[in-house]
Amino acid sequence: MSRRFDAGYYISEGFHSIFTHGFMSFAAVCMIVACLLIMGSFTLLAVNLDNTLGDLENENEMLVYIESSLSEEEARALQPTLSQVENVAQLTFVTREAALKDFKAKHENNAALMDDLPDDTLRHRYRVHVVDIERMAETQAALEAVEGVGEGNVRAAIDIADGFVLVRNIATGVAMVLVGILLVISLFIIANTIKLATFYRREEIAIMKMCGATDGFIEWPFVVEGMILGLSGALIAFLAQWGLYQMVAKLAIQGNGLSLVNMLSYSSMAATILAVFCAVGAVIGVGGSLLAIRKFLQV
Repeated sequence: MSRRFDAGYYISEGFHSIFTHGFMSFAAVCMIVACLLIMGSFTLLAVNLDNTLGDLENENEMLVYIESSLSEEEARALQPTLSQVENVAQLTFVTREAALKDFKAKHENNAALMDDLPDDTLRHRYRVHVVDIERMAETQAALEAVEGVGEGNVRAAIDIADGFVLVRNIATGVAMVLVGILLVISLFIIANTIKLATFYRREEIAIMKMCGATDGFIEWPFVVEGMILGLSGALIAFLAQWGLYQMVAKLAIQGNGLSLVNMLSYSSMAATILAVFCAVGAVIGVGGSLLAIRKFLQV
């Protein structure tokens, strides 16, 4: 018996079993779709939250105040030294005159009081963006150690940064835990669903075993069946997730309360999502089938 003929037999038997037990196959696909949608939704939530927090990280800056005794040229000369501090991504020098102008612009209601302020009221400073927001405290200490800056002359919203990191870590952790739990539940459900279909063929399996059929010969049709069910559920879940995501994205754009959420486009993630859904669907389907058939091979 050729390998090609065997493959054709396994595929035909897999499809035959699916259509023979139509309702249970439909139930299995529905459960795979439901589990993938739940896992996908939580994962996309974590991805978008991480992306939004990443944007907030880029906007979160540290201010490095230069000692008032230094001239503008001396203050600018510190830039190479400051840029070499580990974790510093970008430096922007702001003169005391520019800083005062910005300060006045933010207090237009008190313009009369601001007009009398001399140009040297504020100090030269640098706006600093960091690579890793989790290391802001460490970076602050390193910047303060630079000669010409001094201790206490670096302002950083470390509490806010720590809040961003905490929210992101919690969201990622919750998503990973939920994905793991739902994956186990999905395997259990698909295994029991296919086990019901296998139960009606237990006598046929027993006869095949007594006639000398190998475990692999008996298992492969069920493996094919599980893979077809898993991939079918994955494709349906992918399209359903697309529609659901687009609906949520539309609400995010229209709703003022969600204006801070910067959602990624589904099309930019579509290839990855499809690949992950197909892989997970196949694992659930094949894994569930193998778990279901093992019991009936013990003859």
